[in-house]
Amino acid sequence: MSLPTDRKYTESHEWIKAEGDVFVVGITEGAQEQLGDLVFVGDVKVGAKLAAGEAAGVVESVKAASDIYAPVAGEIVAFNDALEATPGLINESAFDTWIYKFKPNNPADVDGLLDAAGYEKL
Repeated sequence: MSLPTDRKYTESHEWIKAEGDVFVVGITEGAQEQLGDLVFVGDVKVGAKLAAGEAAGVVESVKAASDIYAPVAGEIVAFNDALEATPGLINESAFDTWIYKFKPNNPADVDGLLDAAGYEKL
């Protein structure tokens, strides 16, 4: 698997990528492969202020449910509404499908997350 190098990664299998003055967050290809066909993505609360590592939402598949976490401390500013009707978009292209938009308290904290090479070593 070739990981995109334009974003950072967490040990809990989220990716985060700058998009203007906010960041988009999704799950990695490896995470969606382990989960299988997704049937639900949600419980993301726009406006929620989260600590790093705090649950930001849920992804559910036919096999399992898993929390998705805030990569760093900050606030959720948007949810990808397309995932309500079509959660399988993540299965089709995990690295092109964001789950929520996030405004970190300190954007420099993102720099401390894993790069693609560091994530591959996990």
